[in-house]
Amino acid sequence: MSRVEENKQQKQNSLMETAFQLFTSKGITNTTISEIVEMAGVAKGTFYLYFKDKYDLNEKLIIHRSQQLIRHALDFSGYEKLDTNTDKLLVIVDDILFQLKENPLLLRFLNKRISWEMFYKVIEKNEEGYAAVFENIPGPNDANRKNLEIELFTIIEMVSATSYSVILNSDPVSLEEYLPYLHRCIRAIVACFH
Repeated sequence: MSRVEENKQQKQNSLMETAFQLFTSKGITNTTISEIVEMAGVAKGTFYLYFKDKYDLNEKLIIHRSQQLIRHALDFSGYEKLDTNTDKLLVIVDDILFQLKENPLLLRFLNKRISWEMFYKVIEKNEEGYAAVFENIPGPNDANRKNLEIELFTIIEMVSATSYSVILNSDPVSLEEYLPYLHRCIRAIVACFH
């Protein structure tokens, strides 16, 4: 990467990190672009080189942070050593949930945005080769791409909807207590599709 490209990347990262701090402390509505650029130490025009407005920045930030979660899960979960695609999926899900448990601020930021739509946007970017990995998870249903999408949609939406309160409030139980139930549900969903 050239020095110019490195400088651009650094400015964009600074804007995103600053926005994350402000959005999580003040909310997107109460944060202005002027505050973001001032705190990031860049000119206002620089902001518009990368983002249309603060809502565009927010969406890109959600995708960026989601990519980081997935990248970590793929790099550190050890999923590739497991025998079945379902087991691979379970360790990836567990890794992402434990990352969110370790970073409740990120979980609050993402809130209910961990969804099929977000997942699909991350996959569409395909910068890290995610699509190739996830096309083989959770099952060998290559003949019917639509069924695979519906299966992943069902699992992602169920995990998202049930995990937020468990992680933040241990309600109705802690994440560690919840995981066996979640695993049974995911296995049941996979079984329904195969």
